Amino acid sequence: MLAAVGAVIFAIAYLLNVTNTHTDAAFTPFSLMVAGLCFVALHLAGVGTGWSYGSRTRRRR
Repeated sequence: MLAAVGAVIFAIAYLLNVTNTHTDAAFTPFSLMVAGLCFVALHLAGVGTGWSYGSRTRRRR
């Protein structure tokens, strides 16, 4: 899911870059690219996958 969010942010950054749209300093194409890379990195690290290993490895005695 985080990779999809990163892809949407990359698409927005690309559109801003291609159309030369001037926005506030917080929403430059470079800052959106960095945010997209953060989301893709979190996806590759396994954050937000929904797996919960801790509850499945314990056995009742």
